[in-house]
Amino acid sequence: MDFLESKERAFLTTFSSLSHCNPFLPERVELERRVLGSDFVQGDGVWNLQVENPESPDPNPMRITSRMEPFVQMLRDRLDRGAIAEEADLNLYEDVVFWLLFHRYQEDFGDMVKSLDQRSSRRKVQFYERFLRDWKYFFHTPGFALPTRDEAAHYFSCAYQVRRAFHYTFRFIIGSSFQAARLRAMVWQSIFTYDLPRYMRSLYQHLGEFVTLITGPSGTGKELVARAVGLSFYMPFDPQSLTFPEDLHECFHALNLSAMPSTLIESELFGHCRGAFTGAVQDRQGWLELCHPLGTVFLDEIGDLEATLQVKLLRVLQERTFQRLGETTNRKFQGKLVAATNRDLAEAMETGHFREDFYYRLCSNVITTPSLHDQMRESSDTLQDLLLFIAQRIVGEGEAEWLAGEAYQWIIEHLGEDYPWPGNIRELEQCVRNILISKEYHPIRARNASVREELVQPFLTGTLTADTLLKRYCTLVYAQTNNYEETARRLDVDWRTVKKKIDPSLLEMLQVRQ
Repeated sequence: MDFLESKERAFLTTFSSLSHCNPFLPERVELERRVLGSDFVQGDGVWNLQVENPESPDPNPMRITSRMEPFVQMLRDRLDRGAIAEEADLNLYEDVVFWLLFHRYQEDFGDMVKSLDQRSSRRKVQFYERFLRDWKYFFHTPGFALPTRDEAAHYFSCAYQVRRAFHYTFRFIIGSSFQAARLRAMVWQSIFTYDLPRYMRSLYQHLGEFVTLITGPSGTGKELVARAVGLSFYMPFDPQSLTFPEDLHECFHALNLSAMPSTLIESELFGHCRGAFTGAVQDRQGWLELCHPLGTVFLDEIGDLEATLQVKLLRVLQERTFQRLGETTNRKFQGKLVAATNRDLAEAMETGHFREDFYYRLCSNVITTPSLHDQMRESSDTLQDLLLFIAQRIVGEGEAEWLAGEAYQWIIEHLGEDYPWPGNIRELEQCVRNILISKEYHPIRARNASVREELVQPFLTGTLTADTLLKRYCTLVYAQTNNYEETARRLDVDWRTVKKKIDPSLLEMLQVRQ
């Protein structure tokens, strides 16, 4: 008896692609449509672009799970009756069982994630015993080699990691624009790579060796992106004690490099020995030493780091070793490094302020955060989404809708939909706080209307040469981004071209300090 018919194999192949794909990319929706056919539910937008609403889950994954339940049971019965299955078909069977188990226990994993902020992650996970019974049921058949308990525990760890990644990605990256969706997709890829099965097989042990570099304008939430990545790390499950031994929130350490002198940065990062400098009265561990092997050290404003410290950190990235100040013993850094900057690193390297060899050790995984203005240009709902998110943080659930509505009305009436938000999300939050306290907000620096008119009028009258038009447009976009690479990306030209076309005098009039 054959395990799969050709039609079933084709269906499972499509389903396998769905179970492996990046859930924040549009391909996810198309694969859901192919799996469900006429049962697919078309929402108002791509489901993963919406702000997460736990009370209103997306219906398509639930429908897929309901459809797959009897199908998996049928396949399991065939194996139990001795059906002959090739390795490729068994891999398809594994994929569908993994999907079923993840969604069967999704609420249990979700409850664990929601409780992380209230208590330690070191607690017994009682539902693992039910999970293990289901695991054995689907894999304990004559036609399939039973995976070991360790393999079950590993998949349990991966399922918990996936659930945490969903939670923190939605929690920290708000917005319904495609820019926000692309940012979520980049975060997901940073956590799992583009190949989820390979990650689960082996890469989960090595991805901490890859640095994540987050770039983008000031105030765009780079630290929130870092937290989404850092709090979604792989945590091994101990089936004997029924616990995840590591405490999640003890494994993420943030350090703002621009807020400290270089000597203090060295001590904070590398630690020091007693007598290493005046005031060093005892040995002290630095964050690189304190970091758990599965943890993350986040270095904000890496673009401001002095050259001597860049050299020291370069050694950490190359050899994964460092020394405390005042000693010669090599120590091992075993965690993951995430760095962020709003600097134009291409320009900084060209001027000699940032080492090229250091940059090329940082850039194995680059995430770029979009400006608030860019997000709002793509989706009119972004402002309301963010206002509600900010209001919930400021006044809690009870008053959030009222405050968000009042802030939205004030912004539209007094600043207008085209206000560029030079301070990005950070400015928007302060706007909401101002409106809460005094029912108004007045930006300290507004765009100069006469400068805008000067730019627009010659364009409307057709008196600009093509070269002048390009110069003015490059300057205008650069004034918004303060980044040659980001400006070049938007204009689809080389960053060196952007740099040549900048008009310094016009930039001085346009520029709003980040």
